[in-house]
Amino acid sequence: MNLRDRATNALGIRVESCGPGRADLTMTVRGDMLNGHAICHGGFIFTLADSAFAYACNSYNLVTVASGCSIDFLAPAREGDVLTARGVERSASGRTGVYDIEVFNQRGEKIALFRGKSYRIKGHVIEEPPAA
Repeated sequence: MNLRDRATNALGIRVESCGPGRADLTMTVRGDMLNGHAICHGGFIFTLADSAFAYACNSYNLVTVASGCSIDFLAPAREGDVLTARGVERSASGRTGVYDIEVFNQRGEKIALFRGKSYRIKGHVIEEPPAA
């Protein structure tokens, strides 16, 4: 999935770890990510959290998309900050799931809280070989 994820890669977002129902991604805030107040534009923080959500909910190798999400910004991020988005599955039943993502900086300060709702569609992230 990461090889095809052009948006995440273009922002320099790195997958630090990923496992069943969870994912940790990092992003360094660059100068071109700052808004008119010289802090990280919320859209970039949202994208980092959304990417962690995507990796966590696709970690079972079943194609899963977002059905809704929300974010609360708690503190500003500044140029040079290294942000980590830690995604954790809270619920998975049938085709739907709920995931919480915390975004924090290199000092452990919480920057944002994101909640995503997922929906599984047909297919596999990595196609499985036919059964022998």
